[in-house]
Amino acid sequence: MIIHHPLLGPRDAQEFVYLGDASLIDRPDWQAEDAAGAFHDYLYLRDNPAGLHRELWFHEQGDRSWLVVTRDTTTHEITSVELARDVARARGRSR
Repeated sequence: MIIHHPLLGPRDAQEFVYLGDASLIDRPDWQAEDAAGAFHDYLYLRDNPAGLHRELWFHEQGDRSWLVVTRDTTTHEITSVELARDVARARGRSR
């Protein structure tokens, strides 16, 4: 599988480490009243979707960047790749 890195171009997926659902970018507030329950859900509850899924990938054997990859889990077709920092910044502005 080829991942089209936004800065480095096409890279083999073997250079990356899959780290899970991209929703992990949105960490719960550790000071909230329901922090224990929120962190439990954050750490242990995961969806296992068939179809388009946003995932975190780490470029371990390259520039060590974090990417948000949108991939179809049934065909492995990648439809978009974004730098995770850009996704996090955009989410911060939308709140």
